[in-house]
Amino acid sequence: MSNVSIRNIDIRYHNVKVLEGLNLDIESGEFVVLLGPSGCGKSTLLNAIAGLTEVSNGQIWIGGRNVTWEEPSDRSIGMVFQSYALYPRLTVEGNLSFSLRMAGMPRDEIASRVTKAARILHLEPLLKRYPSALSGGQRQRVAIGRALVRDVGVFLFDEPLSNLDAKLRTELRVELKRLHQELGTTMIFVTHDQIEALTLADRIAVMHGGVIQQFDTPHEIYRNPRNRFVAEFVGSPTMNFLDGALKVRDDSITFTIPDGPTINMQDYPFRSRPMDGTPASLGVRPEQISLSQTTSGEKLNAVFNLLEPMGSDNLLWGRVAGTPFSARMSTDVVVPVNQATDVFVQPSQVSLFTSAGERL
Repeated sequence: MSNVSIRNIDIRYHNVKVLEGLNLDIESGEFVVLLGPSGCGKSTLLNAIAGLTEVSNGQIWIGGRNVTWEEPSDRSIGMVFQSYALYPRLTVEGNLSFSLRMAGMPRDEIASRVTKAARILHLEPLLKRYPSALSGGQRQRVAIGRALVRDVGVFLFDEPLSNLDAKLRTELRVELKRLHQELGTTMIFVTHDQIEALTLADRIAVMHGGVIQQFDTPHEIYRNPRNRFVAEFVGSPTMNFLDGALKVRDDSITFTIPDGPTINMQDYPFRSRPMDGTPASLGVRPEQISLSQTTSGEKLNAVFNLLEPMGSDNLLWGRVAGTPFSARMSTDVVVPVNQATDVFVQPSQVSLFTSAGERL
């Protein structure tokens, strides 16, 4: 196991700055996901850690060593790409052992490592098959095994599940989670899929525009997003936003929505006491909506015009105070469609953001 430390790195392509002054510390044995939309710099950062992309400034440390200018083969890393990149004329066993044979490792050691990797990844029955005879999920397991046999300190994954169908993605996600639990090795995983990030990661680095917007546990990322970008990007359907302003008095703080209700925000965990009249956006996740009022519940008036069955629950789409709004409800809950409906939120569970998008 090795820790990874990214220290104030810059990466430029010609005159375009992709990453600037980026810092990130990953603990030994941690599973970290780099999450963000296309073009945010997550794959560039992973390639820099791997040594496939040069940095303009800053340093990259792996396992207590400065590897900024070392070759990829000297960094004690194993990398799994989006494409399987298997040798078509080699069997599964041949693909797993290829790098070890090229390194001149003794045959007994090669056999031991291949056997161990095949056992962990459930590849024993497939060792004599060629890649053309494997499914997409099996090929990706072989690609992972090819990195696994090298016995490295850090594993790097560049969107390895994106070419698989939904069922295979779920199955391989579970296998990756089990693999990390069994090996305890440091893993860095790039994806734009928030479900992969939330289910796999010990911590998630949400990136946008080459900047890490928030680096925290999946629970904190989802429940306490640091800014509006994180709140919008993580969650499906996305968080609902209602614009308004805060009214601050000595004994109360309320949020007023134009042409909508006034909500008592006394139970909201403000980072600091806001100023009276502060423009703000109220963020509410679809599953934070209820038809049942509690003692601390605050009322919104909604009109839902579309119900989308999702199997275990229903998604409802409509409007609150003229703003598009969605809610996630149990299939046991009957929600009237195309008529005014009172729904309730808990101020302690929602999020408030300034007009600049920072969390209040």
